[in-house]
Amino acid sequence: MSTLTNEYKLRRMESFKRLINLALSALCLALETGIFAYHWLVHFQYSVVESLRNFGYKGHIVEIAFYGLILLCLTTMYGGMRLGYLRNSELIFSQLFATVLALMFIYVELSIMAHQPFVLKVFAMMLAEQTITVVIYTNIANRIYRSIFPPRKLLLIHGERPIEDIYNKFESRKDKYSIEKTLCIREGQDQICQEIVSSYEKGECNAVVVWDVSTAERNSILKFCYARSIRIYIMPKITDVILAGAEELHIFDSPLLLTREYSLSMEQRFIKRSIDIICSLILLILTSPIMLITALAIKIYDGGPVLYKQVRCTRNQREFRIMKFRSMRTDAERDGVARLAQKHDSRITPIGKFIRTCRIDELPQLVNIFLGDMSFIGPRPERPEIIREYVEVMPEFVYRMKVKAGLAGFAQVYGKYNTSPYDKLKLDLIYIENYSVWLDLKLMLLTLKVLFWPDSTEGVESEQVTAFKKERGHSPEREPDEERDGDTDEN
Repeated sequence: MSTLTNEYKLRRMESFKRLINLALSALCLALETGIFAYHWLVHFQYSVVESLRNFGYKGHIVEIAFYGLILLCLTTMYGGMRLGYLRNSELIFSQLFATVLALMFIYVELSIMAHQPFVLKVFAMMLAEQTITVVIYTNIANRIYRSIFPPRKLLLIHGERPIEDIYNKFESRKDKYSIEKTLCIREGQDQICQEIVSSYEKGECNAVVVWDVSTAERNSILKFCYARSIRIYIMPKITDVILAGAEELHIFDSPLLLTREYSLSMEQRFIKRSIDIICSLILLILTSPIMLITALAIKIYDGGPVLYKQVRCTRNQREFRIMKFRSMRTDAERDGVARLAQKHDSRITPIGKFIRTCRIDELPQLVNIFLGDMSFIGPRPERPEIIREYVEVMPEFVYRMKVKAGLAGFAQVYGKYNTSPYDKLKLDLIYIENYSVWLDLKLMLLTLKVLFWPDSTEGVESEQVTAFKKERGHSPEREPDEERDGDTDEN
């Protein structure tokens, strides 16, 4: 009875949490839309385009509602509605980024309708007011949310490997999660199940995290928690990611999942290539002044070559020469040994540091995209020697080359530059197994945000590179006999 009572209370709490989240986020959007409405009605009365003036007050309502809808869509896409999930700084950045894009969109729309540049000064004033509103309101809303909903208490069930890595990940989000207890899988299934129920009923923990355990043991814990409506977080294995993207078939009365031998259909490849050609050509024309200035700056600085060409691998491990603006000294790899860029790397020149931060060094890759070596969206291409090192540790790394390499991808949007290779692999596989044209377009828009967020331009910590190389023969979060783990379903 106590378990059912707790379950009922938790369900009500989750519904209440979603309601508060939605209400607080909606209020922020309402305040921003209100600022736009004020300036629209006060400052644009005599500047409003003729086609809207003809509709009278209805035209004003349509334009204000249209702005609110654009702001809602962009804020949702960039995570500005994820109050309680994102860090305060990330939430503010997401909301402001969506606000800037919404104002740009409306400005272009009105300028086209008016057949002349619209009132830019008022748009700048609106942006300043909205920025102040978002910063102040988000800080207040976050405090309200955190005071009502404290961090979720977790029970971590782990394997034999050290838990520092996963513990630190959750520790970095102390505002949302708090690991209260840890339990090793060697304690046995009975003891673990008793501890889950005991912690849940006493209110000591209200969710379970399963990390680095075999598939059979994990499935048993998953079914146990699912039967009792206990929330459970699982770090997926490669096979989980592949199955998550499988197609459901209903040919007969038994469920059937299909994973295709070809990741993208012929139609998808055609549309993807068409987008690459059109967009790369447009961007090459638009960014040509920036590339010219960058080339001159690099040449004047040390007289070395402007472009840096390097062998990378794309689909089916086909090699090609990727082009980037040179950001390091000409003797950066004089010993011929491949090295990933590190944080505070002394080989990076002052101009190189700037163009890497602004991602200008990536612009020549538009030529690679136009020629068909790369795509806009896809797993980042790696060097052959780096791939060989990764494959020795995790053979599954070759799976990410089932599609053409890309300028940006799932791992760049949802990970960091220094995310572990195994986690990057899983993120890339999520993209491959769930590919759609809409997903490509969505990732293109999300990449705009990544370009301005500091984490995306970090280098790899030297300790991480060393640690990865020491992991020979044992990939992160993967037991050596993972392939032989069976399901524990009993018919």
